[in-house]
Amino acid sequence: MVMEAPPPAAKPSHLTRLNTYVAKSRVGKRFKLTERNSTFTTELRAGTATFLTMAYILAVNASILTDSGGTCSVSDCIPLCSDSSLSVNNCTGTVIQPDASCKFDPVNPGYTACLDRVRKDLIVATVASSLIGCVIMGAFANLPLALAPGMGTNAYFAYTVVGFHGSGNVSYQSALAAVFMEGLIFLLISAIGLRAQLAKLIPKPVRISSSAGIGLFLAFIGLQSNQGIGLVGYSSSTLVTIGACPASKRVSLAPVVTAANGTVSLLAGGTVSGDIFCTQGRMESPTFWLGIVGFVIIAYCLVKNIKGAMIYGIVFVTAVSWFRNTEVTAFPHTAAGDAAYEYFKKVFDVHTIQSTAGALSFKSFGKGYFWEALITFLYVDILDTTGTLYSMARFAGFMDQDGNFEGQYFAFMSDATSIVVGSLLGTSPVTTFIESSTGIREGGRTGLTALTAAGYFFFALFFTPLLASIPAWAVGPPLILVGVLMMKSVVEIEWDDMRQAIPAFVTLILMPLTYSIAYGLIGGIGTFIVLHLWDWSRELLVKLGVLKGEQEEEEAVGSNGVVHDHSKEDQASKVLELEV
Repeated sequence: MVMEAPPPAAKPSHLTRLNTYVAKSRVGKRFKLTERNSTFTTELRAGTATFLTMAYILAVNASILTDSGGTCSVSDCIPLCSDSSLSVNNCTGTVIQPDASCKFDPVNPGYTACLDRVRKDLIVATVASSLIGCVIMGAFANLPLALAPGMGTNAYFAYTVVGFHGSGNVSYQSALAAVFMEGLIFLLISAIGLRAQLAKLIPKPVRISSSAGIGLFLAFIGLQSNQGIGLVGYSSSTLVTIGACPASKRVSLAPVVTAANGTVSLLAGGTVSGDIFCTQGRMESPTFWLGIVGFVIIAYCLVKNIKGAMIYGIVFVTAVSWFRNTEVTAFPHTAAGDAAYEYFKKVFDVHTIQSTAGALSFKSFGKGYFWEALITFLYVDILDTTGTLYSMARFAGFMDQDGNFEGQYFAFMSDATSIVVGSLLGTSPVTTFIESSTGIREGGRTGLTALTAAGYFFFALFFTPLLASIPAWAVGPPLILVGVLMMKSVVEIEWDDMRQAIPAFVTLILMPLTYSIAYGLIGGIGTFIVLHLWDWSRELLVKLGVLKGEQEEEEAVGSNGVVHDHSKEDQASKVLELEV
């Protein structure tokens, strides 16, 4: 009988050999690839998926923070001729000197140019802070989590603390100082292990609903004309209504006061709004319909669980908007449009931060608004970053029975350190991104996933002209759909318990409608305290012996005034149960 030789063993593929080599190398042992049942190529794929999912933050964060005006001020505005067709040099009419109104529509060309420079600075600041945060998380905590300036806190920074074009109570520079100090406090409480304990002090319904409220707030921003697709506009009778009219059909509004003699004049200190009121042509804006196409693309990709859904919609809308001589162009034939187009044509450019880095100012240190901003930043970061870290660790399977996970200490320290670094570069607080779940779903289990994402952020530093040319109607759709993703938490609210439901709803509804995350949190916490005040007071009086507890009263006096001995009744009932 002739024995057949066994077939030769299959030769391992190049990827298998690469994974085996890296796993046995110092890098593989340092990042525990074998221990965590992962491979080098799996980590690379996971890091790529994470970056694609969160890359939208590069354009979105810069756009939101630029709305604050950044370091721009009235001094950046230039004198104009009353005849807009003439320059100051050959002006035959009155030369208008800039005042506080130059920051609002019609925005002064000098202020617009400053905003353009600030937006480029903030793109680089966003990229650099994300890069540094990912490196710290990957190298020290060895966790597959990526960091970037957080959605929600950037909106609070721009629209509540600093205000649109600096119309708030705190300057951009002072707001950065508040973020810097908050980061140092956050770093301290992370170092001594108080983060989880502080997060538990916040009322549960407010804690759960705050992320959903921030999601509604972001969606509301994405629906407006100045920062999004323009669907929501102003109505003099109902406050808000359908807009989406072409830019030529939109007008600005200003607060006015009527004197006793019937004279109408601009309110002292009042500011002119953006182009928020449609005179006609509702739902006829070409950029609105292009934004709707981007919305459908992103939504379909999310339904099909396609990785990088947000970035695909942004890329499509932006690419269409880059063509000149169209109704949806991002480069109209104006002085600002021509300048933007010239910068766009560079494609590659290493932009140096000119104004936002190191712009901190502590001049508002003694004012209440400064401390309100600082405390709110700290509160949101404690909730957001701590909650995200724990949820991602649980999702990755790192959590033990005691609720702890490997690398926990350095994970807490890394995002706190990133907040400090980000403030020094000029951006809002940096946080662990929930989009890290995409990379974890792809198999990422080590810090190599975060370092891969950091590598992509590094390459993004060289494409500032492209990132700076993304229009608002491309940013709006992802803002709306980020709101959808952030609404998940509402299912955890106990809607049947009114003492839980009412504070949660107040938090949810106030954030978008007051255009302030802080007011939503204050309203939710205040409502929770009021609804529980009677119960807490009664418990205190019972402990002090002033009142008897409900159980004591029931045991002491029956319905006919006879004292009952419930212990004997309980014993009798137990005997009956045994006999049965």
